[in-house]
Amino acid sequence: MRDDQLPAPQPHACSVLSRELDEPLAGTGAEATAWLLVEQPGPWGRAAVTESRLDPALGAELEGRAAGTGVRPALIRRVEDHHDAAPRHRRWFAASTHPKRTWLATGMVEYPTDLLKIDFAALGAGDRRAVAALDAGFPGTPLLGVCTNGKRDACCATRGRQVAVAAEALDSASGPGADAAFPAVWEITHLGGHRFAPTAVVLPSGYSYGRLDAVSATGVLAEARRGRMAVAGCRGRSTWPRAGQVAELAVRSALEETAEGALDVVSVTRTAPDPAPAWTAVVEHEDGRAFAVSVTGSLAAVPRPESCGKADGTPLELRVEAVDKIR
Repeated sequence: MRDDQLPAPQPHACSVLSRELDEPLAGTGAEATAWLLVEQPGPWGRAAVTESRLDPALGAELEGRAAGTGVRPALIRRVEDHHDAAPRHRRWFAASTHPKRTWLATGMVEYPTDLLKIDFAALGAGDRRAVAALDAGFPGTPLLGVCTNGKRDACCATRGRQVAVAAEALDSASGPGADAAFPAVWEITHLGGHRFAPTAVVLPSGYSYGRLDAVSATGVLAEARRGRMAVAGCRGRSTWPRAGQVAELAVRSALEETAEGALDVVSVTRTAPDPAPAWTAVVEHEDGRAFAVSVTGSLAAVPRPESCGKADGTPLELRVEAVDKIR
């Protein structure tokens, strides 16, 4: 059974329960200072980078080189090219997410092993020279990756696939703003937080989103094309650790600031240990203002599965206690 033919989520599905419990989205985004996306049609396994029709040895090598660099490898596939043969040439994307070093590179390779020419440490640091050994271009348009990996979690297939197809159709129909060189909407492997499905990430900014529908997903992409991010439904910018993601979104909400590069999380300091952790994050605005944000964590009051098929758990939920201007 194909992902897009799966039945609707059942009442006990992790995403249904998370929505009913109004679990906070902020601070749940994947953490990565950079991303490497490799086109791979066909089925994906649970650990997709090493469990797909991509050579598993190459997948393991890509993951090994990315380890400790801040780079997150993932597979992508075109929304309307879901099943069978590998393309003669595969598209790849590399994205740096830091607000002062935000860029997207892309190209085509005939041999996926050519991706081993990437300097992963440089990519994680936001250095464009990381992809100098490849025939790379730097497009001025973003992309939206919607998680559809049903082998990882059923909600990502039943909900994510519907949003990917509908958003791609809406975006294609809108015409202006789309880069003819490549689709703007892709299916992508694991983004974390299955219970927030449908989930997606915008690159190169690294802002991730949850509980999307076709209209909101298309709106997120439209805002990204204008150099802006949508605060509603945002889980956080992958550049920052969880407490930093929460702090940045809190400052954005307080200032009604949506420009992607306007804010920088310059520090995150742990101020209290588990089981009731706390942090102070300093968030700077590009205009010189700075804010200290107090963030606390607590275990969810109501047990629920963090992924379909898993035992009930009590995930850590982060909340903002105060936003204080310090400059």
